[in-house]
Amino acid sequence: MGLERMIEAVGLTKRYGDKTAVDNLSFQVRPGSVTGFLGPNGSGKSTTMRMILGLDNPTAGQVTIGGYPYRKLPNAPRQVGALLDAKAVHGGRHARNHLLCLAQLSGIPARRVDEVLGVVGLQDVARKRSKGFSLGMGQRLGIAAALLGDPQVLLFDEPVNGLDPEGILWVRNLMKGLAAEGRTVFVSSHLMSEMALTADHLIVIGRGQLLADMSVQAFIAANSAGFARVRTPDTEPQQREKLTAALTEAGGHVMSEPDGALRVTGLPLPHISDLAHGADVRLWELSPHQASLEEAYMRMTQGAVDYRSSTDQKAGLQQPLPPGALPPPPVPGQGQPGWYAPPPPQQGGQPYPMPPGTMPQGPVPPGQPGLPQGGPPAGPYAAPAAPAAPGGAAANPYAQPAAQAPAAPAAPAPTESDSEDHR
Repeated sequence: MGLERMIEAVGLTKRYGDKTAVDNLSFQVRPGSVTGFLGPNGSGKSTTMRMILGLDNPTAGQVTIGGYPYRKLPNAPRQVGALLDAKAVHGGRHARNHLLCLAQLSGIPARRVDEVLGVVGLQDVARKRSKGFSLGMGQRLGIAAALLGDPQVLLFDEPVNGLDPEGILWVRNLMKGLAAEGRTVFVSSHLMSEMALTADHLIVIGRGQLLADMSVQAFIAANSAGFARVRTPDTEPQQREKLTAALTEAGGHVMSEPDGALRVTGLPLPHISDLAHGADVRLWELSPHQASLEEAYMRMTQGAVDYRSSTDQKAGLQQPLPPGALPPPPVPGQGQPGWYAPPPPQQGGQPYPMPPGTMPQGPVPPGQPGLPQGGPPAGPYAAPAAPAAPGGAAANPYAQPAAQAPAAPAAPAPTESDSEDHR
């Protein structure tokens, strides 16, 4: 029964002119587990899925489902369900009518349409036109279409694209539930964290060629190096030094981490514990660590990436500095993972801390700690300087306004277009 649900590719090749999208690719997707299909952009994943479904003809080799090409499967939509492009829907049709058309083409009872609408949570919008659907709703409608014939083989290309956290969790449980029923589930995704939680087996390709065909655990173990994290009391640096010497003498490789812990490779955890005990060193932490699926994937595919980003070269786009002006200081952390651009000055003054002794660009609000007053002329987009507090004292943002001299004529009220710009 399992062979009837297995996807098998043998020497699968697809060329578009002088471009080889898939190159002699061979693999099997077996039932009973979720198989993740990974690879960088342009690696041939979508082309492979299209050939599985008979939408593209291979240049060489073949791919079968249960021993037959898709086009020769009797009533294929009831045996194979797929989501390749959630936007492949007539925008003027209601969600229910879209599914009803697919059902009638495949001899599927109309009651099944209402069943799958309930499964994907679209029963309340069944009578709405799909052109008004959000990206996540479109994904749910595509999944409903894949489930329509209650197939034993399912293919999904980026099924969680556009879904909220609840939807992602639902898709994850859906995939696992379908595989637990003995179905063949083949899922392509770029979300490594989600694949780590969903997939049991991985097929990884790069530039159209097979890079890996193994379980998730084996893939991580083969493409990463585990390490032990060790921490000694922060108040006793001599113990850290003593432990480092003992671990190094025993053949371990010790690296310091930013928070003061030690990363140790080359020694098993029990041996590290014995060495610490023998050196009379107290441990606050001794824990094993293994790379994530994302780290293992990046290491495996780093040589098969066709599209790489680079630093933003702004030469020729920036205005020259006025005579005597200093260049802007570097932004701490810029270019590092997790860095986000600071807000513009209009949203609260200086957007990030200035290094000690650095002259800021433009006027500095009075009383700002650690910053000199004044400075070079402001740029064209700098915020206007705040008025100085009486006597040079730091301005109190919560103080009641002092009595002022008769004010100058009020500025004209903002127009409607101005209000729109600041909403």
